[in-house]
Amino acid sequence: MSSGLIYVYIMNKRLRESYQQKAEETSKLLVSLRNRSRVFILSEIGSFLVAIGFVVLYTLIDNAAWTLLCALAALLFYLYIRRRDVLNDRKIKTAEALLRVYQNEIDYLNGYFSGFDAGEQYVNPQHPYTFDMDVFGTGSLFQRMNRTISTGGSDQLAACLSTEWGSAKREELVGQIRQRMASVDELGKAELFLSEFKSLGVKERINTEEVLKALTDVHCQSFPKFFHSSLLRYFCYADLLGFYVSIVLSIVGLVPFLLPVWWGIFNFMFSFLCGHKHMRVISELIAKVHTQVDGYLRVLKLVNKTEFKSAELQALKKKLAGAEESFEQLELILQKIDNRSNEVGVFVFNSFALIDIAIVRLFLRWQHTYEQRTNEWIDSLNLFDALVSMGNFRLNEDRAVQAEISEENKVVYDAKNLYHPFLGEKAVANDFTIHDHEYYIVTGANMAGKSTFLRSLGINYLLAMNGLPVFAKQLKVSVFHLFTSMRTTDDLTHGISYFNAELLRLKKLLGSLRDDVPSLIILDEILKGTNSLDKLNGSRLFLQYIAERNVTGVIATHDLELSKMEEEYAGRFHNYCFEIELGEDITYSYKITKGVARNQNATFLLKGILNPNRI
Repeated sequence: MSSGLIYVYIMNKRLRESYQQKAEETSKLLVSLRNRSRVFILSEIGSFLVAIGFVVLYTLIDNAAWTLLCALAALLFYLYIRRRDVLNDRKIKTAEALLRVYQNEIDYLNGYFSGFDAGEQYVNPQHPYTFDMDVFGTGSLFQRMNRTISTGGSDQLAACLSTEWGSAKREELVGQIRQRMASVDELGKAELFLSEFKSLGVKERINTEEVLKALTDVHCQSFPKFFHSSLLRYFCYADLLGFYVSIVLSIVGLVPFLLPVWWGIFNFMFSFLCGHKHMRVISELIAKVHTQVDGYLRVLKLVNKTEFKSAELQALKKKLAGAEESFEQLELILQKIDNRSNEVGVFVFNSFALIDIAIVRLFLRWQHTYEQRTNEWIDSLNLFDALVSMGNFRLNEDRAVQAEISEENKVVYDAKNLYHPFLGEKAVANDFTIHDHEYYIVTGANMAGKSTFLRSLGINYLLAMNGLPVFAKQLKVSVFHLFTSMRTTDDLTHGISYFNAELLRLKKLLGSLRDDVPSLIILDEILKGTNSLDKLNGSRLFLQYIAERNVTGVIATHDLELSKMEEEYAGRFHNYCFEIELGEDITYSYKITKGVARNQNATFLLKGILNPNRI
């Protein structure tokens, strides 16, 4: 094992031990909290029974006013314990969520990813590179990285990993990538923040689509102009002031006792008849979004109490200004609705506070104040959610390093000890440099490492473009358009043969090229769906045509004749290979070297199948 991989093993071991220690501490905390919960429950039952007992005792003995005081004290103690029990239940839920977070990360470091969403919904065989690079699906890069707590965050993370670079201004792209690197690096060092953030959605993810739909419905709801009137506001203030004054005056005997009674009845009738119908609409709208908004509110509180240094995270936090207050306003409106959710509450709160009118006006003020910003807040939260997943990937993958982003307007790809992120400690690293407008023909036997090497080139590039760590000792890359063709399949449902599917893929490749944007193409066997001679001629024709465009290429092939293009186009085409050694067994080095592969293994392996007793 190389010194670099020994370092990887040590770092992952330390991180795994850290997660395990925190999981054990959280488990112990849960045991303590659950024991405390049982004590609270017994205390609630006991104090309630004691209160009832003192009330019964009051009816049985004379001069027992003191029993009512004892009953009141027992009832107050019950309410206090009940409050403590509610807070303790919240702590239990928080600890349970954190424990699951730590267990998930331990599973990840042990190579088990089934607990994370694989992003099957994002699999797209037509995409320029994600299908070939195993970006989505079971065991994919997305599944290993994804820790999003909302569906919008998941979509944002998928969009980042699917970006087609090279279309925007180069300076802007390079600046954005470097900012993203700083964000990912900062989050990758904030394990406590990452764990707390992930715990907010580890049990139930926020459904962003439902939130957006509910918020859209909330903003689209209209009410009579009567409720917008400042005259109504002043009338309500004057009415309630007069009502409270009448109560005081009736107590001191300056006005009849019935005056505040009839005034209260008037308040109830006025508020209820004006606002009841609209209250029902508001209640239904907010109830739809309440659970989801509560999740976002907890996220916002965590983000707002955290200080960030990187420019991107600071800008995101600034965009979220006002969001916490907005969602708290919705919580307040819902709380007021809950307060008048029974007959007694409806009468009391309308008589003493004109609650129905107050809620409608509060809702309208929220509508007017925050209508234009909710979509911006949700978008910012989605990006923050995706960045947390990227930062968590940075934390878990200690062996990875930051790439160097070149500003040159050409294909730059210079790698030292590059390897595929999925291979972990088994990886064999390779050095490889790709020069602009040059082509690299890679030959080698089956299973010698060609396809894995091609995927290593592609997946580390897309990691670098997202500001994520790359799996190499050193990697310098520029911003260019990437297109791959490695996993073409037929589609019998639509009558598309394998060969036709290959042609369609190459046509899509050609259609994606722009002369003002440098492109790198990575191909695994051109036209493998046809016979050898036709395949060779077609491959040569394609490479001759593409060499005239602003394109650089890496092409793996079993067709050794294609390697002769190095002689015909000296300096433009280069031969590399993954060689194997044939003896009693096959030895695979998985190291790329210059030249053309000499040994093939298909016949050797087939003989082993046909004659299993062969030594």
